[in-house]
Amino acid sequence: MTEPPKSKIRNYSTGIGIMSGTSLDGIDLALCKFSNSYTFDLLNFKTVSYSHKWKKKLESAHHLSGIELRLLEIEYSRYTASFVLELLKETGQNVDFIACHGHTIFHQPENNLTYQMIDGSILAALSGITTVCDFRSGDVALGGQGAPLVPIGDALLFGEYEACLNLGGFANMSYEEAGKRIAYDISPANLLLNELASREGLDYDKNGDLARSGKIIMPLLEKLNSLEFYGAQPPKSLGREWLEEKILPFIKMGTTRDLLATAVAHISDQISHSLNQSAASGKVLVTGGGAHNTYLMECISQKSNLKIEIPSAKIIDAKEAIVFALLGKLRLENKTNILSSVTGASHDSCGGAVHH
Repeated sequence: MTEPPKSKIRNYSTGIGIMSGTSLDGIDLALCKFSNSYTFDLLNFKTVSYSHKWKKKLESAHHLSGIELRLLEIEYSRYTASFVLELLKETGQNVDFIACHGHTIFHQPENNLTYQMIDGSILAALSGITTVCDFRSGDVALGGQGAPLVPIGDALLFGEYEACLNLGGFANMSYEEAGKRIAYDISPANLLLNELASREGLDYDKNGDLARSGKIIMPLLEKLNSLEFYGAQPPKSLGREWLEEKILPFIKMGTTRDLLATAVAHISDQISHSLNQSAASGKVLVTGGGAHNTYLMECISQKSNLKIEIPSAKIIDAKEAIVFALLGKLRLENKTNILSSVTGASHDSCGGAVHH
């Protein structure tokens, strides 16, 4: 019988970070090389856009039965592995590990539940590379939100910025306060905007042009801004379930343009309020797909007291995948990769399931 590989304490320098966000843009794969001082080189990056078929599968996955969901996870894991193999073939790079976020199907930390769909054993078996996944469950078991996880990467890799703002399916931010990293989900972002754009047969509102041409529906904006979540203190996080229960039922009356204009006003109100209330006073790094939305960025900049800085397009899109590669490296080196000051867990932890 073949013996499993013995655990080694060593430096894991080169890895592939894989991220799939709730906005369903696609699968991001970042091939990174890290130094011991936590600087990185982005050796290769690609986004594989989801087909219409895969978007529909992932959008409706939370309605599946147990066996249907497990079968979809197997299919999705093999699908993801195929792009890893393509990347390895294209680059010829030796890789120490894979770190995969998976795709969030459920996120209900108040019920001790979070589930990011990916089978790490399939990725490890098909690639022949040690794989880390399921980063959130351990933190939830310790009483935490299991999110956000990116702030430790903000601190280690992007520490020259006083705050980091990510505009993905949801907007979240992190910053230093009294020697601790503080982070939380702020509001919906692309998940809401893309849902509205889809009503016009679009994948997204390019540059925010539709929103720019609309008029804000003030009663709706006031209702959205008064939601209970916004008055809660961090740690706090959001999931698709919250959006479907608290926001989508009200986003019905009005033209798509006006609803988009109202949604952008709401998102920028909440983000600028959070930025202005934070301990940060200098540069803010903005990444994630929403950073490409010029109208949204204009609204945030106009309402914020801080200096908004948008990096290269590659870093905008790759940052979360880069950070998940870092989380995998830290996990394999048995170092803290989840901060309780961010998630609210009982203590810091080293999270992630390892598949050799």
